[in-house]
Amino acid sequence: MLPLPSQILVKMELKNYAAIIAKELDLQVKQVENVLELLDSGATIPFIARYRKEATDSLDEVQIGNIRDRHIRLVEMDKRRATILDSIREQGKLTAELEQQIENAASATELEDLYLPYRPKRKTRATIAKEKGLEPLAAIIMSQRENNLLAIAKRHVNPAKGIENVEDALSGARDIIAEWVSENRVVRNRLRQFFAKEAIATSKVIKGKEKDGEKFDGYFNFSEKLSKSPSHRILAMFRGEEEGVLRLTIAPDEAKVLPGIQKFFIKGAGQCSEQVSLAVGDAYKRLLQPQMETEMRKMYKEKADKEAIHVFVENLRQLLLAPPLGQKTVMAIDPGFRTGCKVVVLNKQGKLLHNENIYPHPPKAEYKLASDKLKRMVEQYQVEAIAIGNGTAGRETEYFVSKIPFCRDVQVVVVNESGASIYSASQVARDEFPDYDVTVRGAVSIGRRLMDPLAELVKIDPKSIGVGQYQHDVNQTLLQESLGTTVESCVNYVGVEVNTASKELLSYVSGVGPALAKNIVDYRNENGPFVSRQQLKQVPRFGEKAFEQAAGFLRIHGAANPLDASAVHPESYYIVDAMAKNSGCSVSALMADEAARKNIVLDDYVTARVGMPTLKDIMQELAKPGRDPRTQFDVFSFDKSIRSINDLTIGMVVPGIITTITNFGCFVDIGVHQDGLVHISQIANHYISNPNEVVKLNQKVLVKVIGVEIDRKRINLSMKDVEKQ
Repeated sequence: MLPLPSQILVKMELKNYAAIIAKELDLQVKQVENVLELLDSGATIPFIARYRKEATDSLDEVQIGNIRDRHIRLVEMDKRRATILDSIREQGKLTAELEQQIENAASATELEDLYLPYRPKRKTRATIAKEKGLEPLAAIIMSQRENNLLAIAKRHVNPAKGIENVEDALSGARDIIAEWVSENRVVRNRLRQFFAKEAIATSKVIKGKEKDGEKFDGYFNFSEKLSKSPSHRILAMFRGEEEGVLRLTIAPDEAKVLPGIQKFFIKGAGQCSEQVSLAVGDAYKRLLQPQMETEMRKMYKEKADKEAIHVFVENLRQLLLAPPLGQKTVMAIDPGFRTGCKVVVLNKQGKLLHNENIYPHPPKAEYKLASDKLKRMVEQYQVEAIAIGNGTAGRETEYFVSKIPFCRDVQVVVVNESGASIYSASQVARDEFPDYDVTVRGAVSIGRRLMDPLAELVKIDPKSIGVGQYQHDVNQTLLQESLGTTVESCVNYVGVEVNTASKELLSYVSGVGPALAKNIVDYRNENGPFVSRQQLKQVPRFGEKAFEQAAGFLRIHGAANPLDASAVHPESYYIVDAMAKNSGCSVSALMADEAARKNIVLDDYVTARVGMPTLKDIMQELAKPGRDPRTQFDVFSFDKSIRSINDLTIGMVVPGIITTITNFGCFVDIGVHQDGLVHISQIANHYISNPNEVVKLNQKVLVKVIGVEIDRKRINLSMKDVEKQ
């Protein structure tokens, strides 16, 4: 990209982006200005949302993110605007009127339409015709005022230039006219709107691909208005096309669109008008229709990507914020048949205490030996809960464990192990457990994700957790950014205990990042646990800015200052100190005395810098300092009478847990190694447009079996009227 001319830079600096964004997002200009200023100073979105409510008037993370994203797009568009102006200026074709039109272009599409006639082109039929000197003839034909066209065309016959006869001349002129037609801004805009409203997506199976592409059989002969097609169908058709199974076209009925374009250009019924009519038809079929189809593909792909990523993000958020079992001694089992089950025991902090194999299933079927080993481990390590992976042999292992008479009460929980194998083979796992193989690491991951899903799942690439649809088909950059933002949001929402957190978890804390997270862990290993938040400043490269951004999200339980274990930011400690002093007690006493807190008059502490939003947040935190905002852990059990798809019968009502939510429904694990689909039409008795209106990830539900295809491993479920069964 060419460097921006100084006059363009000045215009960009003077442009009031805040006013534009505020109008688009229905916000106050001052709110947007403050957000942009904070972002420019290096503040993170979680920090701004939590600790700068006075500046933003309590905007949430989504609103702040929208401001950031829109600002980025506006700046990028202005950079593109500058490049276009430079290009046209260098060609010597930039008029005052055109410059004004480019300056006023409000969208990237409008900008590119303005640039299209001036964009440097590769050789086209039109440029070749122009090189032959046929542009004057094209202009005469386009004016549609000449009656003796053949005579005029004959003057342009020139065998030396490859124009052998009149038809060659007319053909070349039509090529030029066709390009003019295709570059007309008014026509392009009208056609774009017509395509967006009326284009039909038609997919057909490529001959000979019927068997290989069986999973796309619903699209072998499919047609639907693109504007009515939901994101999952659009992505499915694109995937089928990408895999060479489907042939996809996107266009409206030509009979409905072509007359409108011809009417725009044709002014009469003479010889010239006939040539213009031919050129318009050629322009549509050869240039406009393919260009508009490309635009529609891009536009609807982006729309479908955003919707699919939104679903993925919501699923990930719910998974990361799943209730933790908490600090308990846990036995974790990674089930298997032939290779046996890998068993590990973890202490309350998730440290590996013991590991070994058992073989309770065929072919070895060492039932008693395996049972005795588990009973011994439960007694020796005082195990409080057993986590069992839900993969191969998961239900069989759960059934086996549930029959063992342990010496103490032990919770048995089936855990979604998606991504555990990815973690076990990762560098993170190798660094953490260099002396153990992947089976041990995988079992450890299963146990830890029961204890604290958030702390464990941040070690895995979010795309590998298995809670999204079409994750390999959507824009990977946007997906990665969205998932990263979601993980960051969840980590900061919950808060992180700095003395036990992994560097992977710490890296998502506001203002920290991977390098500083490693420094924190290294300092902790060398100097022992942190005793205060202020001690964080002794960590290499943990400067004042990082401390400002991170401190409120880092917890130090057992610190001398009880506020170090809370979400109260150190910059506000003086406020709590004043409240305690005015109440005649210590900070810890104030936190323990509800009556004393009720006597505090918040208006007395309002200043020019500290407003009511911050004071209310402080009071909420003093009431429940450092409280985990995630919901209480709830034990779930599958129906013990079914363990495979062969055990299912139509009409059967069984318990399940929602594993994935999509735009077209949700998938439910009912304990048979194959999730069943509850179509959106079967989720509720009333109409819903989005499954997230009714269901949540990891939600425990009762479902009715309404369809089973054993050969295709398909299970159809319903949640309608199930509670009444």
